Amino acid sequence: MRKWICGLLFTIFYFHSQQIQAQRFLMDMVDTTNQMGKGMLSIYERYDRIKMSGYIQPQFQYITKEGAETFNGGNFSSVSNNRFMLRRGRLRVDYAHLNKKGEATSYFVFQFDGTERGVVIRDFWGRFYENKYKIFALTTGMFARPFGQEINLSSANRETPERGRMSQILMKTERDIGIMLTVNDRKRDSKWSNWKLDLGVFNGQGMAGPVDYDSRKDVIGRVSLKPTKLRGIAGTPLLSASVSGYAGGITSQSNVLYTTRDMGNGFRMVRDSSASNNHKMTPRNYAGADFQLVFPNREGKTEFRAEYIAGKQTSTFANSESPGVYPVTNGVKDPLYTRNFDGAYFYFLQHLGSEEHQFVMKYDWYDPNKKVSGKEITAEAGFSKADLRYNTLTMGYVHYANPSLKFLFFYDIVRNEKSGLAAFTNDVSDDIFTCRVQYDF
Repeated sequence: MRKWICGLLFTIFYFHSQQIQAQRFLMDMVDTTNQMGKGMLSIYERYDRIKMSGYIQPQFQYITKEGAETFNGGNFSSVSNNRFMLRRGRLRVDYAHLNKKGEATSYFVFQFDGTERGVVIRDFWGRFYENKYKIFALTTGMFARPFGQEINLSSANRETPERGRMSQILMKTERDIGIMLTVNDRKRDSKWSNWKLDLGVFNGQGMAGPVDYDSRKDVIGRVSLKPTKLRGIAGTPLLSASVSGYAGGITSQSNVLYTTRDMGNGFRMVRDSSASNNHKMTPRNYAGADFQLVFPNREGKTEFRAEYIAGKQTSTFANSESPGVYPVTNGVKDPLYTRNFDGAYFYFLQHLGSEEHQFVMKYDWYDPNKKVSGKEITAEAGFSKADLRYNTLTMGYVHYANPSLKFLFFYDIVRNEKSGLAAFTNDVSDDIFTCRVQYDF
């Protein structure tokens, strides 16, 4: 028993002594092409192949209007403009099984999230590896969708308090139930080891709903380049990048569908009540690209990130989020609304004299309906707040007190476009300040 406890404590110390954390991304795998992966395997083998980790994020927030809606931890109650909350409280267990050669044959993860609002699962997945060619791996269960960079960046390691509005709307809770094939050459010194393909099939509604509400499945794919040194450029920066695709949709359970069309005298949300619309596939099709460029220096690093996503999104009249359950009002199936959208984010991260201090600036936008803007968005034309574009400028400071403790101070300036909707003729007051402490082990 004493040996097991000592082993567990050593494991925790080892992982936090590394400059790169093992689970920086939600679906990081045991990668034997780098020293971290080899170290993980040796510890798994020596100490019962189990690793435990976790973190909690207590925080205080102030918003500029009582009862304001926000994507920074959920909406405020109608008579509140400030709150203490436990944003996340995670406990994760990883288990790896090794063969006689010390190669990972299977990998299992479960993670829970506990806050004052309850306890839910976040990850429950297993992965097995093909070790003859050391190229393929198959993952099944509840896990992160392989799309983009911000969606897969773990909340324990993300510099900003939350993902952007676009990421949360398109991929609420980030995870889904399905199966995914990973193609990545794990052989030592392979020239292809920095390239990875993830291709998965998922239910579609993710953790936003309890069950799959139609028989259609969503296909998601991502081709990514792991951090690669750009030799010959001053400072030898690191470049990582990816392109992603999402092919999915929602099966209509009503005869009524809406799309935005040019009627000659302007765009309107047009109703289509054809009988053939019942059981018609309405699209959720996205395409995205991202890159991250890191310039190391003696004081830490300077980093630039960018991601752009565009496509078609099907949701409801009042909301452009991907629905977790099929929308129903008073027992009647609601019509679905399909909109053309786009959005992007841009990060600038700079260490201030040392790796303990970091300045973060981020700009992002999400336009749920590219066909209309400004005063064109009116209730008379069939539009709602779900068609409004939002721009957010986020600025903040992160202090890394030690490997298990950090402090975040952030202010979000949120601007919605001025429209013809009665409640949105001007910008709504919803700027928000967040102060967070994160403890992890």
